[in-house]
Amino acid sequence: MKHGGGELHRAWPFDEKPLLVFWETTKACMLACKHCRASAILEPLPGELSHEEAMKLLDDLAGFGKPLPILVFTGGDPLMRKDIWQLVARAKELGFRVALAPAVSPLLNDDAIRKMLDYGVDGVSISIDGARPETHDGIRGIPGVFKRSLEVVRKMIDVGLRVQVNTAVMRDNVLELPDMVKMLKDLGVTTWEVFYLIPVGRAQRELDLTPEEWEDVSHFLYEASKYGIVVRTTEGPMFRRVAVVRRLLELNGIEPDTVLETGALYRKLVGRLRELLGEPMGKPLASTTGTRDGKGIIFISHDGIVYPSGFMPYPVGSVRTQSIVSIYRNNVLLKKIRAAEFNGRCGVCEFRDICGGSRARAYILGGDPLGEDPACLYVPGGFSRLLEKYRLDVERAVREIRGLRYVLPVSRSNRDNAC
Repeated sequence: MKHGGGELHRAWPFDEKPLLVFWETTKACMLACKHCRASAILEPLPGELSHEEAMKLLDDLAGFGKPLPILVFTGGDPLMRKDIWQLVARAKELGFRVALAPAVSPLLNDDAIRKMLDYGVDGVSISIDGARPETHDGIRGIPGVFKRSLEVVRKMIDVGLRVQVNTAVMRDNVLELPDMVKMLKDLGVTTWEVFYLIPVGRAQRELDLTPEEWEDVSHFLYEASKYGIVVRTTEGPMFRRVAVVRRLLELNGIEPDTVLETGALYRKLVGRLRELLGEPMGKPLASTTGTRDGKGIIFISHDGIVYPSGFMPYPVGSVRTQSIVSIYRNNVLLKKIRAAEFNGRCGVCEFRDICGGSRARAYILGGDPLGEDPACLYVPGGFSRLLEKYRLDVERAVREIRGLRYVLPVSRSNRDNAC
């Protein structure tokens, strides 16, 4: 969900509290998405937090103190939880900014949308995984859900809800990304969260892209952000590196595509984007906030087990036996993640603070939650060589590119506060 403005990020004490808390309120969901992280089912699983435990969790979360994290009710489908509106009401009473991530099912009806307004929900994320009905419906496993998703987004925007569209990128839909940009603009959506596939849950490895293709997707998304849409990524932190480098080159009057090595997929995607929308007229709206699994982000499962993120099945505690505040602040792995104490290329990379690699991908594919991200092609030291070769002026860029100061040789205290 939307993270808020730059000032919020620069001051956020990541060692003390997450910026985003994702709470999987239930595993239950009516859809059957082929890439589902939660491997959602029709009925709640035994062990789901009871109403009393859920209310206590909200009180515990308030222990992080003001300003409170953004609380995202997710699933499964949070609307499948019978007490969801009571939980939302309590969260708002405690002062949380609340977001919902519902499935587009029969439960997401006019009554639910009215309740979102009545209960003061601050944002809603709707998943749309393709620009064509056959693509999205094929991924989601339910015929007709694409058409319904567009209807829901339009209705929510019309009544004044803040809507973010989430898209999980995989081999099935990667070529439709340019058409997605046009579709989002036509819908009036201004925030796009792009999920880089992690082979966990139902997401099988044959859906994954190669590292070269993920690099091309990152370069494309930066260009897409010039069309009035804020672009953020989940499990694709290398996008921040790409965004910083491309913008720095542009501010120095250098066309990035003449310097950086992009591939055929990038050229195909950008060619289609220009065909659909013409040349971009605005500044890039590419998010370079330095959060990652375990740093600014924490995930609470349906049964109270805590993970660095929903894509990283590495338990770090349980809210049934420990305070969520204590888990986030004191768990050894989380502290190492926040300190960017990584192994392999990620550990020596000048982008380890702003990026740090996908901890989920490092764990799922390499078995090491602190290992290097196998989807990233970058060779550490390349940025310094680029600065030297082209004699790039970074002074103006530091003022404009929020994430650049993470990468420059400043003190750690400055770097930690310059997100």
